Parts: sequence; C-alpha cells; structure tokens
Amino acid sequence: MKLRILKSAVTNPWFNLATEDWIFNTLNPDSHTLFLWRNSETVVIGRSQNPWVECKIDKMEADDVFLARRQSGGGAVFHDLGNTNFTFLSPKADYDQEANFTIIINALKKLGIDADLSGRNDMQVGDKKISGSAFKHAADRSFHHGTLLVNANMQKLGDYLNPHPLKLKAKGIKSVRARVANLVEFNDAINHETLSAAIIEAFCEYYSDTAPVEELDEASLAKQPTLNKYYQQMADWDWRFGKTPEFTHHIETRFDWGIIDCHLDVKQAVIREVVIFSDALNVELIELLKDTLTDIKYDKEAIKNKLDDLAKAHPELAAHIDDVSKWLTSEMEG
Repeated sequence: MKLRILKSAVTNPWFNLATEDWIFNTLNPDSHTLFLWRNSETVVIGRSQNPWVECKIDKMEADDVFLARRQSGGGAVFHDLGNTNFTFLSPKADYDQEANFTIIINALKKLGIDADLSGRNDMQVGDKKISGSAFKHAADRSFHHGTLLVNANMQKLGDYLNPHPLKLKAKGIKSVRARVANLVEFNDAINHETLSAAIIEAFCEYYSDTAPVEELDEASLAKQPTLNKYYQQMADWDWRFGKTPEFTHHIETRFDWGIIDCHLDVKQAVIREVVIFSDALNVELIELLKDTLTDIKYDKEAIKNKLDDLAKAHPELAAHIDDVSKWLTSEMEG
C-alpha cells in the first residue's frame, strides 16, 4: 500500500469541503491518503438543516463568516483557523480506524501531549475533549475525518448559532457542554504548521513509508475538473440555502395603516406561496404584495429589490410598500 499526503494551502471552507468530496468520491482508493486542512471562520451545517433557523445569517455576513453545507448529516459546527482538520481515506479492505487514532495520538506525543481515545470517536487529554471524528463508508473505500482544537475560539459558536428551541426542549436540563480544551493549553508552542508536520511524520512512521506532500491551492481546481465541479456546488447559493427542507415562515405585525399577517411557503429556498391576511383598507396593496413575493428567492436582497421595483411602479403605495419591505427583511435576519 502506498501513501498519499495532501495539504491544503487554502482556508476557504468551500474549497476544503469540495476537496474532501473529491478525495472520497474520485480518488483511486489504492493508497492510504491523509489530507490536512483548516478553514477561516465558518459555520458548517448538516445536509438537512435550515440555515435561517440554525444561524444568525446577518451577523455572519457582517463579520465575513462563511456558511457551508456539508454532504453528511448532523448539526451545525463552527470552524476557525484554530481548528486543524484531518481526513484519512483508505481502501475498505485495508481500513483501520484504530490506526488513524494511533497516528494522531503519536503525533501529539511528539509535541509533548498525552492524548487517548474516549468513546468511539473523541480524543481527550485528561478529562478534556480535544478532538471529535466522523466516519463514512462506501463499497470500496472508507473515510475518517476529524478536527483537533489547537487554538479555537470557543465563544464564537454562540455568536453565530441560534440554539434551536425544539432541540433545547428535547434535551431538557440535562444538556451538559462537553469539557473541551485547546491543545495550546498543554503546549503553548503548538500551531497548525507544527501539528501538521507531526501528523505527517507519525503517518509515515506508522506505515514505514514516505510520500511527497502535495500542496493543494486554487490552481489545483483548474487541474482537476471534478474538484472544480464540487467546489462550484459547495460555493453555490442553491446548495447552501436552496437545499433547505421545505418550511413556512409566519410573521405578523401592526402598521399604523393596518395589520399584516403573512405566511411564506418556502421550497428549495424559493417563496412558492404567499398568504397575507390583513385589515388594511387597500386591497390592491395586498394583492400586489402577494404577486410580487411569489416565486422569488427567500433572500433579503431579492425581496428588497422586488419591493423597491413595486414601489417605483406604484408611487401612491410606495410608503406602505417600503414599510413592508423593511419589516420583512428585518424578520429574515436570523
């Protein structure tokens, strides 16, 4: 079995998640492959999650935080440059989950840190969790990816995520936040580069072999048509927002000219049906709003632009339309 080592020089999460997909789906599984990467500030949501429910979209946009949707399920996580991510890919017949954990534990030993496995997929130092993993298997290949907390900002997750009220209810009071720690607490000289070098060294030692480190960057996209295709998908609004399961957004408010009770039925992030109940005297206004909002993207910019056009076309209703536009877009701030 030969070895293959890939390291990303890019911190764009869409690139790195696309590279993972490319490795999993396209790479010939004839070798043990190691991929090391990290992301700029990003909220990564699971395949079936609703970004408007899970994330504070507005705050993320204001702070230049990426939103990424991964192919697999699960909940939302926050990544920043203080997280080092590792991915192992092996042919199914030669896949050895224990080997992967041993490699990471050996790498940490080189940096003076004693870690061990806790449960099926976490690693800890003492009683503090420093790493979590997930696994994926296909007919001929197996895949193990995980994250190591090097110097991550633990507070940020709360800044960009809305804990889902249903989730909170379901968990009751029992929800205890795992005791987590950054590796810098155990060795303040550790960083992404020193950790990556130690993992590569431990990987080569474990298999008593060596391989050149292939640096991946934006130029790799051009060379690999499939990788480029995955990247386009990951970066695409339709993937990140459009793949949201159907939902209805119900909002109501009172303006001095009347009450508006608005139900937006959203499928694949497009408003498919609009029902508005209102005691406003101007019936034409309500019909115009319904027609204008139907079949447009559930997106603040799109809504604002459409309603601006409507106000220009109906100057006599412009003040009311503007009221509705400001209200609707503020309700979508997430």
